[in-house]
Amino acid sequence: MLDQGTAPPATEPTVPKSSGLSALTRRKPVEVLVAEGGQGEGGSLRRSLSMWQLTMISIGATLGTGIFVVLGEAVPLAGPAVTIAFVLAGLTALFSALSYAELAGTIPVAGSSYSYAYATMGEVVAWICGWCLLLEYGVSVAAVAVGWGDYLNELLDGTIGVTLPAALTAPPGDGGVFNLPALIVVMLAMVFLLGGAKESARANTIMVFVKIASLVLFCAIGFIGFNSGNYSDFLPLGSDSIGAAAAILFFSYIGFDAASTAGEEAKNPKRDLPRAIMLSLVIVTALYVLVAAVAVGAWDWKKFAGTEATLAAIMNDVTGQSFWGTLLAAGAVISIASVVLTVLYGQTRILFAMSRDGLVPKVFRKVNPKTGTPRANTVIVSLFCGILAAAVPLGELVNATSIGTLFAFALVNIAVVVLRYTRRDMERSFKVPFGPLFPVLGFFFCAYSMYSLDLITWAYFGAWMAAGLVFYFLYGMRRSRLASAPALAEAPAEK
Repeated sequence: MLDQGTAPPATEPTVPKSSGLSALTRRKPVEVLVAEGGQGEGGSLRRSLSMWQLTMISIGATLGTGIFVVLGEAVPLAGPAVTIAFVLAGLTALFSALSYAELAGTIPVAGSSYSYAYATMGEVVAWICGWCLLLEYGVSVAAVAVGWGDYLNELLDGTIGVTLPAALTAPPGDGGVFNLPALIVVMLAMVFLLGGAKESARANTIMVFVKIASLVLFCAIGFIGFNSGNYSDFLPLGSDSIGAAAAILFFSYIGFDAASTAGEEAKNPKRDLPRAIMLSLVIVTALYVLVAAVAVGAWDWKKFAGTEATLAAIMNDVTGQSFWGTLLAAGAVISIASVVLTVLYGQTRILFAMSRDGLVPKVFRKVNPKTGTPRANTVIVSLFCGILAAAVPLGELVNATSIGTLFAFALVNIAVVVLRYTRRDMERSFKVPFGPLFPVLGFFFCAYSMYSLDLITWAYFGAWMAAGLVFYFLYGMRRSRLASAPALAEAPAEK
C-alpha cells in the first residue's frame, strides 16, 4: 500500500548529460518504474480499486460506441459478414490483450504500454508509444462523445417530443456549428473523475450494468424480427470487405487495456490486472458478436447506411413502437457516458506517468492530496477532448484513433518478447502462452489491420507522429529525468 500522505515533489530535470543515440535508447529499469508507482507532485495516487472494479473499468471503456454507433458504419462495408469482421477485430485484440496481461502483471504502473516500452525498447520508442496513446485515449474520448449526442436526441424525441437543433448536435463539416451534447458529456465525466478514482469506479460499475442490460434487451427484441434471408448473400462486397470493416470495428475494442492504466491505484495489481484485462475482453467480444448477428438478422444490411442510433431504429422497426427504441436510447446515453468516463481516466493516468518521467510538463503529475487525483491534468485533458468532440467529424476521429491504437498494441507485443529475453529472472504473475508465437501473431494482426486503413488515415497518422517527434526533440529529450540522471537508466544485469 502506498503512503496516502504527501509525496516529495519530483525533481525537475536540468540540462541533459546524455545525447545522440544513447539518449534515444536509454531505458528505465522495471524496478524504478514500480518503485515510483503512485508518486506525484504534491500527493500520491491511492490504491483503492479491486479486481471487479478494474474489470468494470475495462468493460466501461470498451463496450459502448463501437456497437451503439460504429455498427452503422461497418455493416455497409462488409454486409452480413460484419459478424466475421467483429471476430477478426476481436482476435486482433485478443493477442494484444494477452501481451498486455503479462506486462500489466509484471510492470503494474499507470503508463500502460508507454511504460512497458520505456523498460524494454528505450525512450524514443516509449515516447512514440505514449504519443500514440494520446491519440488512442484522448481522441477516442472525443469520438465517443460525438456518438452520445445521437442517442440523446433519440431519447429526447421519444420522451418529450423535441430534439436539439442540428446546429448544436453536429460539428462543422457534418452539418452543424458546435456539438454541445458532446462537450457536456465530457464535462460531466470530468466532474466524476475529480471526486476520486474509487468514487468514479462505483459510478462506472452502475453504468456498465445498465449498458449490458440494454444490449441484452436489444437481442431479445431484435430476435423477434430475425430473418435468416438477410444472411443469404453473406459476402456481397467480397472477402476484402471483412478486413476493411474489421479495421473500423477495431475501434470498438479500444479500452480493454484501460485497466492497465490503473496499475498504481489497484489494490493487488500483479494479480488483478491480468485477470481484469482478459475477463473484460471475453465479455465484450461475446456481446459484440451476439448483437451484430441479431442486428443483421433483423435488418437488411443495405438499410444500415447513413443511420444514426442504429440499434434504437431497429427496435422501433421490429416492434412498430417507439417505446422500446426510446428505452434503448436511455441505456445508450448512460452506456456511452461510461466510455467517456473510463477512457478519459486512462488518458489522465498516461499523461501522469509521462510527466513524472519529465517528457511532458510537470502540471500533469500534480496530485491533489485530498482526493488523490491529478486535478489540473484532468481539467486540461477534459477541456481539450470536449472542444475536439464539438468541432471534429466522427468518421475522421474513429480512423485516426484506430491506427494510433494498433501501433501502440503492436509495440506491446514486441515489448513482451524483448522483456522475455532481456529479463528472464523477473517474476511474472501471468505469461502469454506458446512463448513468442502469440505476441508475434498479435503484431502481425495489428499490422494487417493498419494496412487495411485508407491513405488519408495514414496521412493524418504521419502528421501526428511528425508533430510528436518535434515535441520530443525540442522538449522531452532534454527534460527527461533520465537525461539529468543517466545512472538511473542503467538496466540491472541480466541473469
